[in-house]
Amino acid sequence: MKRSIYLQPTAIFWDRSGRRAVDEADLPEWKGLPLAGGRLSFAALDVLTRGSPETKRRTVVLGDAFSGDWGREALAAADILEQLSEPRARLAGLSLDRPRIMGIINVTPDSFSDGGEFQTTRDAVEHGLRLIEEGADILDIGGESTRPQADDVGLNEELRRVIPVVEGLRAKTDAVISVDTRKAEVMRQAARAGADILNDVSAFTHEPDSLEIAADSGLPVIVMHAQGDPKTMNDNPQYDDVVLDVYDYLESRVQACISAGIPKSKIIADPGIGFGKHLHHNVAVMAGLALYHGLGVPILLGASRKKMIGQLCNVDDAKERVPGSLACAIAGVAAGVQIVRVHDVKETKQAIEVWRACSAGTEKGLD
Repeated sequence: MKRSIYLQPTAIFWDRSGRRAVDEADLPEWKGLPLAGGRLSFAALDVLTRGSPETKRRTVVLGDAFSGDWGREALAAADILEQLSEPRARLAGLSLDRPRIMGIINVTPDSFSDGGEFQTTRDAVEHGLRLIEEGADILDIGGESTRPQADDVGLNEELRRVIPVVEGLRAKTDAVISVDTRKAEVMRQAARAGADILNDVSAFTHEPDSLEIAADSGLPVIVMHAQGDPKTMNDNPQYDDVVLDVYDYLESRVQACISAGIPKSKIIADPGIGFGKHLHHNVAVMAGLALYHGLGVPILLGASRKKMIGQLCNVDDAKERVPGSLACAIAGVAAGVQIVRVHDVKETKQAIEVWRACSAGTEKGLD
């Protein structure tokens, strides 16, 4: 499915005034609308339409957006604008009116950044508890590397890696636990073991019964955009317009989840930095992050230590990409992203808290 019109919030700012509703009558005095019901607001829109040979873009201020003649696009534009502004529901008990940090726990020997560091259950559980102390709101446990060129992991091996860690953490903490898997049976057993979120980089397309199992679990789900599977996804990715193509795919997967019985309030979308995307694709998606609020669901950004940063800054060692990772996190929260998935929780929390205080102009009332 391809839309004919897309709206990307721009002129995004920390709103120090009272909340404004979409149906407020006094349009000329509007300073902006809340972005996904959070502390940020937006005062203008980039209107994007697919064209040949390239996407057409024009910028309108909100007053003109409401008073202008949208023609046959009026209903679509009104629907997107409502999705851009309405508050997001709580996620596994967490409010999303401020950025949330998802800490990564890779129980793998071959993840691109920290493979082999937390392979034992004890090490992984201790790492998760440490991430909570550093400020993680969510822990994301993965037993299969999905880096480019990664090989598939057998079901029994992935279960052996993941389930004891979920059980170990659930016995020691009430923190929100996410499981990063493409396998339906891992999802089923993770839910039974106490997981709170199911995170699938294939957006529940890798196995035919994964979406049904996810729906039956009653848990929130994360759908991510990826072109191809990890083994081949970065060989030769092709897009008409990567930002809009990612939007269309995520919108189709959100609808698939809803059709399967998962409430929209329990769906999170991830544009998939690095998954079937080259450098120019990744930076374009980063610049277009605010567009994805039009999906009407929370947005997760996972750019931590990724190859994009190494390519931009000539840094081969993933562990040396922390400053670039912090820059990506700040770019994300400045665009209203609700969740950032990171390796370096302590550093990310510090960067976000400083950015929020500087944007708000006060250190008070930000919790």
